Amino acid sequence: MSKPTSIKTSEQVRDRLRVLAEERGTTITELLEELAARELTAAEREQRALEAAQELGVEYTQEVEQAGHDAWAKVRAHQGGAAA
Repeated sequence: MSKPTSIKTSEQVRDRLRVLAEERGTTITELLEELAARELTAAEREQRALEAAQELGVEYTQEVEQAGHDAWAKVRAHQGGAAA
């Protein structure tokens, strides 16, 4: 098992994490572990995009990459998230 550590955050964020964890029947630590495992790094996203393009038989050019970024920005905008 890993050595425990601390993360500094505001009381507001801590309280929200506590509520989210309680609603899921878990702990803040487990909630954070789940979030960290679920979210991809930029390098992982790039690798998955390359693999998807290869599976589709598409050459992964800068234009294809930009089209993908634009499409995801539109999806996030429709979901109420940041459109960047």
